[in-house]
Amino acid sequence: QLQLVESGGGLVQPGGSLRLSCAASGFTLDYYAVGWFRQAPGKEREGVSCINKGGSTNYVDSVKGRFTISRDNAKNTVYLQMNSLKPEDTAVYYCAVPARGYVCYDLDRGYVEAWGQGTLVTVSS
Repeated sequence: QLQLVESGGGLVQPGGSLRLSCAASGFTLDYYAVGWFRQAPGKEREGVSCINKGGSTNYVDSVKGRFTISRDNAKNTVYLQMNSLKPEDTAVYYCAVPARGYVCYDLDRGYVEAWGQGTLVTVSS
């Protein structure tokens, strides 16, 4: 059974940091790209970042220089390090793996094989 579980969300002050984790079970992440998405109250879901199996990455402009995506294949886990957090980063964060060719290009176009359940990040003073 293919399953993704996010963790690491919580309440943090503006300027603070959090590290989110996306752990896979039932399959091996080695050959999959993994992406992070977020959805804020009253707003549409947006792609945040993605990492390919070879290590190449992409980021939405609003988080460039602040967020870093990485993967540890030995732990079957992908991380999103979030620094210099802003109130507008408040959202439920989801990880996902792509269908089709299992690369970020497919995930960015909406071809999703599986979603995690989400973890809530709240940035507030």
